[in-house]
Amino acid sequence: MTKKILISGNEALAEGAIQAGCRFYAGYPITPQNEVPAYMARHMPEAGGIFIQAESEVAAINMVFGAAAAGARALTSSSSPGISLKQEGISYAAGAQLPCVIINVMRAGPGLGNIWPAQSDYFQATKSAGHGDSHCIVLAPSSVQESYDIMRLAFELADKYRNPAMVLSDGMLGQMMEPLEAHKFKIKEYEKPWAVSGCRGRGPNIVKSFHLKSGDLEVHNIELQKKYAIIKKREQRFESEFLDDVRIILVAYGSMSRIASSAMNKLRAAGKKVGLIRPVTLWPFPEDAFKKFKPHKVKFLALEMSYGQMVEDVKLAVNGRFPVEFFGRSGGGVPTEQEIIKKIKSII
Repeated sequence: MTKKILISGNEALAEGAIQAGCRFYAGYPITPQNEVPAYMARHMPEAGGIFIQAESEVAAINMVFGAAAAGARALTSSSSPGISLKQEGISYAAGAQLPCVIINVMRAGPGLGNIWPAQSDYFQATKSAGHGDSHCIVLAPSSVQESYDIMRLAFELADKYRNPAMVLSDGMLGQMMEPLEAHKFKIKEYEKPWAVSGCRGRGPNIVKSFHLKSGDLEVHNIELQKKYAIIKKREQRFESEFLDDVRIILVAYGSMSRIASSAMNKLRAAGKKVGLIRPVTLWPFPEDAFKKFKPHKVKFLALEMSYGQMVEDVKLAVNGRFPVEFFGRSGGGVPTEQEIIKKIKSII
Protein backbone atom coordinates (compact mmCIF):
# COMPACT_ATOMS: atom_id res chain seq x y z
CA MET A 1 0.00 0.00 0.00
CA THR A 2 1.33 3.44 -0.96
CA LYS A 3 1.23 6.18 1.66
CA LYS A 4 1.82 9.89 1.12
CA ILE A 5 4.01 11.68 3.63
CA LEU A 6 5.78 15.02 3.97
CA ILE A 7 9.50 14.40 4.28
CA SER A 8 12.87 16.02 3.61
CA GLY A 9 15.17 14.97 0.79
CA ASN A 10 17.73 13.57 3.23
CA GLU A 11 15.10 11.48 5.02
CA ALA A 12 13.80 10.28 1.64
CA LEU A 13 17.29 9.04 0.77
CA ALA A 14 17.47 7.15 4.05
CA GLU A 15 14.00 5.61 3.83
CA GLY A 16 14.60 4.71 0.18
CA ALA A 17 17.77 2.89 1.19
CA ILE A 18 15.94 0.86 3.85
CA GLN A 19 13.16 -0.04 1.42
CA ALA A 20 15.83 -1.04 -1.14
CA GLY A 21 17.18 -3.65 1.26
CA CYS A 22 20.02 -1.75 2.93
CA ARG A 23 20.79 -3.51 6.20
CA PHE A 24 24.10 -1.93 7.18
CA TYR A 25 24.84 1.77 7.62
CA ALA A 26 27.98 3.41 8.96
CA GLY A 27 28.44 7.17 8.95
CA TYR A 28 29.70 10.23 10.75
CA PRO A 29 27.83 13.53 11.32
CA ILE A 30 28.38 16.50 9.01
CA THR A 31 25.90 19.12 7.84
CA PRO A 32 23.89 19.37 5.65
CA GLN A 33 23.37 15.58 5.57
CA ASN A 34 22.81 14.89 9.27
CA GLU A 35 19.19 13.86 8.76
CA VAL A 36 20.44 10.75 6.94
CA PRO A 37 22.34 9.20 9.89
CA ALA A 38 19.70 10.46 12.33
CA TYR A 39 16.97 8.69 10.35
CA MET A 40 19.04 5.54 9.97
CA ALA A 41 19.82 5.46 13.70
CA ARG A 42 16.11 5.35 14.47
CA HIS A 43 14.82 3.13 11.67
CA MET A 44 17.58 0.64 10.79
CA PRO A 45 17.05 -1.41 13.99
CA GLU A 46 13.31 -1.51 13.20
CA ALA A 47 14.17 -3.03 9.80
CA GLY A 48 16.49 -5.61 11.34
CA GLY A 49 19.58 -3.75 10.15
CA ILE A 50 22.71 -2.37 11.79
CA PHE A 51 23.48 1.30 12.38
CA ILE A 52 26.95 2.43 13.48
CA GLN A 53 28.08 5.98 14.14
CA ALA A 54 31.73 5.56 13.29
CA GLU A 55 34.56 7.51 14.90
CA SER A 56 35.41 9.12 11.55
CA GLU A 57 34.56 9.17 7.87
CA VAL A 58 37.57 6.95 7.20
CA ALA A 59 36.29 4.37 9.66
CA ALA A 60 32.78 4.53 8.19
CA ILE A 61 33.77 3.70 4.60
CA ASN A 62 36.00 0.85 5.77
CA MET A 63 33.14 -0.59 7.83
CA VAL A 64 31.03 -0.45 4.67
CA PHE A 65 33.85 -2.27 2.84
CA GLY A 66 33.66 -5.08 5.38
CA ALA A 67 29.86 -5.34 5.33
CA ALA A 68 29.78 -5.31 1.52
CA ALA A 69 32.47 -8.02 1.41
CA ALA A 70 30.20 -10.17 3.58
CA GLY A 71 27.36 -9.71 1.08
CA ALA A 72 25.24 -7.06 2.83
CA ARG A 73 23.65 -4.11 1.10
CA ALA A 74 25.73 -1.41 2.76
CA LEU A 75 25.50 2.39 2.80
CA THR A 76 27.43 5.39 4.04
CA SER A 77 26.67 9.08 3.66
CA SER A 78 28.47 12.36 4.14
CA SER A 79 28.95 15.83 2.70
CA SER A 80 31.77 17.14 0.57
CA PRO A 81 34.78 17.25 2.97
CA GLY A 82 33.69 13.91 4.44
CA ILE A 83 33.57 12.31 0.99
CA SER A 84 37.15 13.49 0.43
CA LEU A 85 38.16 11.52 3.51
CA LYS A 86 36.31 8.45 2.23
CA GLN A 87 38.04 8.45 -1.15
CA GLU A 88 40.72 5.90 -0.26
CA GLY A 89 38.09 3.44 0.95
CA ILE A 90 35.92 4.04 -2.14
CA SER A 91 38.91 3.21 -4.35
CA TYR A 92 39.54 0.05 -2.30
CA ALA A 93 35.90 -0.97 -2.81
CA ALA A 94 36.14 -0.32 -6.56
CA GLY A 95 39.39 -2.30 -6.75
CA ALA A 96 37.88 -5.21 -4.80
CA GLN A 97 34.69 -5.00 -6.92
CA LEU A 98 32.44 -4.53 -3.91
CA PRO A 99 28.90 -3.21 -4.35
CA CYS A 100 28.04 -0.43 -1.91
CA VAL A 101 26.31 2.96 -2.00
CA ILE A 102 27.71 6.33 -0.95
CA ILE A 103 25.51 9.42 -0.54
CA ASN A 104 27.07 12.87 -0.95
CA VAL A 105 24.84 15.78 0.05
CA MET A 106 27.09 18.43 -1.48
CA ARG A 107 28.00 21.66 0.30
CA ALA A 108 30.05 24.65 -0.79
CA GLY A 109 33.83 24.45 -0.87
CA PRO A 110 36.74 24.27 -1.28
CA GLY A 111 38.09 23.29 2.11
CA LEU A 112 35.59 23.40 4.95
CA GLY A 113 33.58 25.93 2.94
CA ASN A 114 30.10 26.32 4.37
CA ILE A 115 26.84 24.38 4.56
CA TRP A 116 25.11 26.09 1.63
CA PRO A 117 24.26 23.99 -1.46
CA ALA A 118 26.69 23.53 -4.33
CA GLN A 119 27.45 21.13 -7.18
CA SER A 120 31.21 21.55 -7.12
CA ASP A 121 31.92 17.90 -6.30
CA TYR A 122 31.01 16.79 -9.83
CA PHE A 123 34.62 16.20 -10.86
CA GLN A 124 35.33 14.32 -7.63
CA ALA A 125 32.33 12.01 -8.15
CA THR A 126 32.49 11.38 -11.89
CA LYS A 127 36.16 11.46 -12.82
CA SER A 128 37.31 9.28 -9.95
CA ALA A 129 35.97 9.16 -6.42
CA GLY A 130 39.31 7.67 -5.38
CA HIS A 131 42.80 6.96 -6.69
CA GLY A 132 43.54 4.70 -9.63
CA ASP A 133 41.57 4.12 -12.83
CA SER A 134 38.31 3.54 -10.99
CA HIS A 135 34.74 4.76 -11.36
CA CYS A 136 31.65 4.99 -9.24
CA ILE A 137 28.26 4.79 -10.89
CA VAL A 138 26.90 8.28 -10.13
CA LEU A 139 23.18 9.11 -9.89
CA ALA A 140 21.63 12.56 -9.37
CA PRO A 141 18.04 12.95 -8.12
CA SER A 142 16.18 16.23 -8.61
CA SER A 143 13.27 15.91 -6.17
CA VAL A 144 12.38 14.38 -2.83
CA GLN A 145 10.40 11.65 -4.59
CA GLU A 146 13.31 10.81 -6.86
CA SER A 147 15.69 10.84 -3.89
CA TYR A 148 13.60 7.99 -2.49
CA ASP A 149 13.17 6.10 -5.77
CA ILE A 150 16.78 6.40 -6.89
CA MET A 151 18.08 4.45 -3.90
CA ARG A 152 16.58 1.24 -5.29
CA LEU A 153 18.37 1.86 -8.58
CA ALA A 154 21.64 2.68 -6.81
CA PHE A 155 21.71 -0.59 -4.88
CA GLU A 156 20.61 -2.63 -7.88
CA LEU A 157 23.27 -1.18 -10.18
CA ALA A 158 25.91 -1.60 -7.47
CA ASP A 159 24.99 -5.27 -7.08
CA LYS A 160 24.57 -5.88 -10.81
CA TYR A 161 28.06 -4.62 -11.66
CA ARG A 162 29.83 -5.27 -8.33
CA ASN A 163 30.76 -1.61 -8.16
CA PRO A 164 30.34 1.33 -5.77
CA ALA A 165 27.46 3.66 -6.63
CA MET A 166 27.26 7.27 -5.49
CA VAL A 167 24.08 9.32 -5.11
CA LEU A 168 24.86 13.01 -5.59
CA SER A 169 22.42 15.29 -3.80
CA ASP A 170 23.04 18.78 -2.39
CA GLY A 171 22.21 20.93 0.61
CA MET A 172 19.14 22.44 -1.05
CA LEU A 173 17.58 19.17 -2.16
CA GLY A 174 18.54 17.42 1.08
CA GLN A 175 16.85 20.01 3.30
CA MET A 176 13.72 20.79 1.27
CA MET A 177 10.47 19.07 2.18
CA GLU A 178 8.02 17.73 -0.38
CA PRO A 179 5.21 15.15 -0.49
CA LEU A 180 6.51 11.62 -1.02
CA GLU A 181 4.59 8.56 -2.18
CA ALA A 182 6.38 5.93 -0.12
CA HIS A 183 5.55 2.90 -2.25
CA LYS A 184 7.12 -0.46 -1.57
CA PHE A 185 9.98 -1.47 -3.85
CA LYS A 186 10.12 -4.74 -5.70
CA ILE A 187 13.70 -5.58 -4.81
CA LYS A 188 15.85 -7.34 -7.38
CA GLU A 189 18.20 -9.70 -5.62
CA TYR A 190 21.61 -10.65 -7.00
CA GLU A 191 23.47 -13.78 -6.04
CA LYS A 192 26.83 -13.10 -4.35
CA PRO A 193 28.85 -16.30 -4.57
CA TRP A 194 32.03 -14.23 -4.14
CA ALA A 195 31.06 -12.95 -0.64
CA VAL A 196 33.16 -13.81 2.41
CA SER A 197 30.18 -15.18 4.29
CA GLY A 198 31.72 -18.34 5.72
CA CYS A 199 33.22 -21.20 3.73
CA ARG A 200 31.68 -24.27 5.32
CA GLY A 201 31.13 -26.72 2.47
CA ARG A 202 33.04 -24.67 -0.11
CA GLY A 203 36.42 -23.19 -0.79
CA PRO A 204 37.29 -19.83 0.81
CA ASN A 205 36.61 -16.56 -1.03
CA ILE A 206 39.19 -13.80 -1.10
CA VAL A 207 38.17 -10.14 -1.48
CA LYS A 208 41.08 -7.80 -2.16
CA SER A 209 42.40 -4.94 -4.27
CA PHE A 210 46.07 -5.86 -3.77
CA HIS A 211 47.84 -7.61 -6.69
CA LEU A 212 51.59 -7.86 -6.15
CA LYS A 213 52.64 -10.43 -8.75
CA SER A 214 54.01 -8.83 -11.93
CA GLY A 215 51.28 -8.36 -14.52
CA ASP A 216 48.36 -9.37 -12.27
CA LEU A 217 47.26 -5.81 -11.50
CA GLU A 218 47.27 -4.82 -15.16
CA VAL A 219 45.10 -7.83 -16.00
CA HIS A 220 42.75 -6.83 -13.16
CA ASN A 221 42.60 -3.25 -14.45
CA ILE A 222 41.79 -4.45 -17.97
CA GLU A 223 38.86 -6.43 -16.59
CA LEU A 224 37.64 -3.36 -14.71
CA GLN A 225 37.84 -1.26 -17.87
CA LYS A 226 35.77 -3.86 -19.74
CA LYS A 227 33.14 -3.59 -17.01
CA TYR A 228 33.16 0.22 -17.15
CA ALA A 229 32.67 0.07 -20.94
CA ILE A 230 29.60 -2.13 -20.47
CA ILE A 231 28.19 0.25 -17.86
CA LYS A 232 28.74 3.23 -20.19
CA LYS A 233 26.92 1.44 -23.00
CA ARG A 234 23.96 0.14 -21.00
CA GLU A 235 23.26 2.50 -18.12
CA GLN A 236 23.01 6.04 -19.50
CA ARG A 237 19.91 7.72 -18.08
CA PHE A 238 18.42 11.15 -18.68
CA GLU A 239 15.15 13.04 -18.99
CA SER A 240 14.36 15.69 -21.59
CA GLU A 241 11.73 18.29 -22.38
CA PHE A 242 10.76 20.15 -25.58
CA LEU A 243 13.54 18.89 -27.86
CA ASP A 244 11.51 18.58 -31.08
CA ASP A 245 11.55 22.26 -32.07
CA VAL A 246 14.41 23.44 -29.89
CA ARG A 247 17.10 26.03 -30.68
CA ILE A 248 18.67 26.36 -27.22
CA ILE A 249 19.04 23.32 -24.97
CA LEU A 250 19.64 23.78 -21.27
CA VAL A 251 21.66 21.04 -19.54
CA ALA A 252 21.32 20.81 -15.77
CA TYR A 253 21.10 18.13 -13.10
CA GLY A 254 19.82 17.81 -9.56
CA SER A 255 18.21 20.82 -7.91
CA MET A 256 19.70 23.09 -10.59
CA SER A 257 17.49 21.37 -13.19
CA ARG A 258 14.39 22.51 -11.29
CA ILE A 259 15.38 26.16 -11.66
CA ALA A 260 16.37 25.60 -15.29
CA SER A 261 13.01 23.97 -16.04
CA SER A 262 11.13 26.92 -14.54
CA ALA A 263 13.15 29.39 -16.64
CA MET A 264 12.57 27.27 -19.74
CA ASN A 265 8.79 27.23 -19.22
CA LYS A 266 8.66 31.01 -18.88
CA LEU A 267 10.66 31.46 -22.08
CA ARG A 268 8.53 28.97 -23.99
CA ALA A 269 5.44 30.86 -22.90
CA ALA A 270 7.07 33.89 -24.55
CA GLY A 271 7.63 31.93 -27.78
CA LYS A 272 11.30 31.04 -27.28
CA LYS A 273 12.34 27.56 -28.46
CA VAL A 274 14.12 26.37 -25.35
CA GLY A 275 14.45 22.75 -24.19
CA LEU A 276 16.10 20.83 -21.38
CA ILE A 277 18.27 17.74 -20.94
CA ARG A 278 18.55 16.51 -17.36
CA PRO A 279 21.25 13.89 -16.79
CA VAL A 280 20.17 11.32 -14.21
CA THR A 281 23.38 9.33 -14.49
CA LEU A 282 26.38 11.63 -14.20
CA TRP A 283 28.67 8.65 -14.70
CA PRO A 284 28.14 7.27 -17.18
CA PHE A 285 27.30 10.69 -18.64
CA PRO A 286 24.32 10.35 -21.03
CA GLU A 287 26.16 11.09 -24.26
CA ASP A 288 23.35 9.45 -26.24
CA ALA A 289 21.07 12.37 -25.36
CA PHE A 290 23.20 14.69 -27.52
CA LYS A 291 23.35 12.60 -30.71
CA LYS A 292 20.00 13.34 -32.36
CA PHE A 293 20.58 16.98 -33.26
CA LYS A 294 21.81 18.33 -36.59
CA PRO A 295 24.91 20.55 -36.59
CA HIS A 296 24.39 24.33 -36.64
CA LYS A 297 20.75 23.97 -35.55
CA VAL A 298 21.06 24.20 -31.76
CA LYS A 299 23.17 25.66 -28.99
CA PHE A 300 23.71 24.21 -25.53
CA LEU A 301 23.80 26.04 -22.20
CA ALA A 302 25.21 24.12 -19.21
CA LEU A 303 23.87 25.38 -15.89
CA GLU A 304 25.56 24.42 -12.63
CA MET A 305 26.11 25.38 -9.04
CA SER A 306 29.82 25.35 -9.81
CA TYR A 307 32.26 27.34 -11.91
CA GLY A 308 32.27 24.82 -14.74
CA GLN A 309 32.50 21.05 -14.25
CA MET A 310 29.65 19.19 -15.95
CA VAL A 311 30.09 21.57 -18.89
CA GLU A 312 33.25 19.65 -19.84
CA ASP A 313 31.22 16.46 -20.29
CA VAL A 314 28.67 18.38 -22.35
CA LYS A 315 31.47 19.59 -24.63
CA LEU A 316 32.82 16.05 -24.96
CA ALA A 317 29.34 14.75 -25.76
CA VAL A 318 28.70 17.28 -28.55
CA ASN A 319 32.27 16.78 -29.83
CA GLY A 320 32.56 20.20 -31.44
CA ARG A 321 29.33 19.92 -33.44
CA PHE A 322 27.51 22.63 -31.47
CA PRO A 323 28.36 25.75 -29.49
CA VAL A 324 28.34 25.18 -25.71
CA GLU A 325 27.83 28.06 -23.30
CA PHE A 326 28.09 27.98 -19.51
CA PHE A 327 26.54 29.80 -16.59
CA GLY A 328 27.19 28.96 -12.97
CA ARG A 329 27.61 30.17 -9.45
CA SER A 330 29.04 28.41 -6.42
CA GLY A 331 30.36 28.98 -2.91
CA GLY A 332 26.75 28.97 -1.75
CA GLY A 333 25.54 31.11 -4.66
CA VAL A 334 22.63 29.62 -6.61
CA PRO A 335 21.83 30.72 -10.20
CA THR A 336 18.39 32.29 -10.19
CA GLU A 337 15.62 31.90 -12.72
CA GLN A 338 16.04 35.57 -13.71
CA GLU A 339 19.80 35.18 -14.24
CA ILE A 340 19.25 32.11 -16.42
CA ILE A 341 16.64 33.90 -18.54
CA LYS A 342 19.00 36.87 -18.97
CA LYS A 343 21.82 34.51 -20.06
CA ILE A 344 19.55 32.72 -22.55
CA LYS A 345 18.39 35.99 -24.06
CA SER A 346 22.01 37.08 -24.48
CA ILE A 347 22.69 33.86 -26.43
CA ILE A 348 19.59 34.33 -28.59
